[in-house]
Amino acid sequence: MSAGLAALLDDVAVLARAAAASIDDVGAAAAKAGAKAAGVVIDDAAVTPQYVRGLAAERELPIVRRIALGSLRNKFLIILPVILLLSQFVDWLLTPLLMIGGAYLCYEGAEKVWAKVAHHEAHGDEQKAQDEKTLISGAIRTDLILSAEIMVISLNEVAEESFINRLLILCVVAVVMTVLVYGVVGLIVKMDDVGLRLSQVDSKGAASFGRGLVKAMPKVLTVLTVVGTAAMLWVGGHILLVGSDELGMHFLYEFVHHLEEGAHDATGALGGVVGWLVNTIASAIIGLIVGAVIVAILSVTLHRKAHGEKAHGEKAHGEAHAGTGEVHAGSESAPATEKSAADGEADPRP
Repeated sequence: MSAGLAALLDDVAVLARAAAASIDDVGAAAAKAGAKAAGVVIDDAAVTPQYVRGLAAERELPIVRRIALGSLRNKFLIILPVILLLSQFVDWLLTPLLMIGGAYLCYEGAEKVWAKVAHHEAHGDEQKAQDEKTLISGAIRTDLILSAEIMVISLNEVAEESFINRLLILCVVAVVMTVLVYGVVGLIVKMDDVGLRLSQVDSKGAASFGRGLVKAMPKVLTVLTVVGTAAMLWVGGHILLVGSDELGMHFLYEFVHHLEEGAHDATGALGGVVGWLVNTIASAIIGLIVGAVIVAILSVTLHRKAHGEKAHGEKAHGEAHAGTGEVHAGSESAPATEKSAADGEADPRP
């Protein structure tokens, strides 16, 4: 009996060590996969604060929390099942689907640029009147694309793992990235409140720092809005650039790659940074061009639709007005006819 118990305990110890090693492997793989997606994570953190800008202070964190929960739903209920199934059975569909999402990001970024250039932005009460539900749904839609990019990049890094390990690794990445992104967003949007609290303490240094923080935060949020718009164009353009290369259209990718290599080789020690900037700017330009085309197409389409509906409405109104006129004319002639008939009956002549 004691020998059997000892053997059982030894087997349990072996399984525990194997489980611990597996957990370590999953953690290491998740860290490696997450590091590859760091650029998109930064973009996600830059994009989100614009959705809570201008809202009452007490509503900022609840809205960030709701967007974070929406992000987790995106990852666990939509992105993870889709990319795991596609990678397992029809992996060739991943790139086209990701490119559709990239085109949507390009459209959103270009639309914001156009609104700024054409002075079509909402002002004052109109901006405040936008309800929380609309803000949150817009933020979650954008998060869906950015999260998909994060998860697909992470999946590519662990493509050789077994299905179960891929699932575990991507679950870890999903939770860590969501907590990281929206934790940073929560800190950013509440920094002005922190500055206000500091400005009221007795310490002159802390109070001065707090006042500076309060003054600086509107400018920081403005910069983040610009960075967030640029990030949409950059990420969207980069998705399209890489996707087109994977689908066999190599010209554009190779052109940008040659520019990046040339900048890298020409700038010595700063070559890595300069090369990355060249690639980023090129991706953003591609994103802006594609987004502008989509904005133009949708603008023309929606304008024609609105014009057609307006013309149809005016035609219907005219027909209704004409019908009303006929009714009035009939109403006026009927008494005259009745009067003539009555006069005829009253006439004593044969």
